[in-house]
Amino acid sequence: MDLFEYQGKQYFAKFGIPVSPGDIADTVDEAVAVADRIGYPVVVKAQVQVGGRGKAGGVKLASDVAEVKLHASSILGLDIKGHIVGRLWIECASDISKEYYASFTLDRAEKAHLCMLSAKGGVDIEQVVEEDPDAIARLYINPLDGVNADDLAKLVDQAGIDEEAKAGVVEILEKLYHCYIDGDADLVEINPLILTPAGKVHALDAKVTLDDDAAFRHPEWNEFSLTQEGDARELLAREKGLNYVGLDGSVGIIANGAGLAMSTLDVVNQVGGTAANFLDCGGGADADLLADALEVINSDAKVRAILINIFGGIVRCDEVAKGVLIAIDRVGLTTPIVIRLDGTNAPLAREILAPHISDRIIMEETMIGAARRAAEIANKGSK
Repeated sequence: MDLFEYQGKQYFAKFGIPVSPGDIADTVDEAVAVADRIGYPVVVKAQVQVGGRGKAGGVKLASDVAEVKLHASSILGLDIKGHIVGRLWIECASDISKEYYASFTLDRAEKAHLCMLSAKGGVDIEQVVEEDPDAIARLYINPLDGVNADDLAKLVDQAGIDEEAKAGVVEILEKLYHCYIDGDADLVEINPLILTPAGKVHALDAKVTLDDDAAFRHPEWNEFSLTQEGDARELLAREKGLNYVGLDGSVGIIANGAGLAMSTLDVVNQVGGTAANFLDCGGGADADLLADALEVINSDAKVRAILINIFGGIVRCDEVAKGVLIAIDRVGLTTPIVIRLDGTNAPLAREILAPHISDRIIMEETMIGAARRAAEIANKGSK
């Protein structure tokens, strides 16, 4: 779950990370009220879950009421890379001497937490990696050992952080790590982390991605869920408890098991098709679950064919076949469905489906054959 900037700053504040005072506003009048309360000058910032706000005109400095009205009016409703601005964050403007970058995330390849720190903040970290990779200092952290101030101090030296900022950066990194670990985040990022002329270090921006699998420990996250912009298909899938990721292709995919689902995506691509989604229905591919999965896929207007790829281990293929027929009737699909069933009771499953075989329900015996047929139908339908 990706948080908006204002939510990220509120999250940071819970862990003692200093942020600029501010508040949210949904209207021009609310923006003026916030600015009057916190004091001028202020920064009016678009709240969208996409980078490049500043270049798109979504971040403006305002020194008085008239400028707040002007900027709030122009930013609300602004289209930033397909995201329409509906909320603003109004915060006290900060004097900036230096801008840094700091983050914690998980490096799966190294099986360790990764802290990245750079004296080149305020720009996209991808740009820094491309132009000057040595400007990014990295610290790998064993999850069992955690991090200590000495390691962070060495990292700060390695990154070339200014002397007057070192102590403040180490302190914030310690708090940011606890935010990342105790806050059950996949990513916490500050860009820029600033040094003020007064020698104070604080977070001027906040990017936080929470680990959805830890939501059961955080009932307070429910308020964040209500503000998620996400893909409409993914929001529907989340409501139904499905493991779904929306993509841009035309072949809708249902498979049981993450590995099989990933393989199915690869094979569809191999035979010239494009996947519309990743959907792992797990080990309980019954009628209700298949109906939910088909409903989500049916909500995607770009889907021209659906590929159901089931390998029955614990799952019985005959039960899957019955579930498919019930689900198709329940959802009222007209999109052609290509079905491949293998494993436990697969011959019986094919017998169940045999009377229903048509241009709308198609059986294939192999995964590559099913993928090829689904891709052909989808490509023909998209022309």
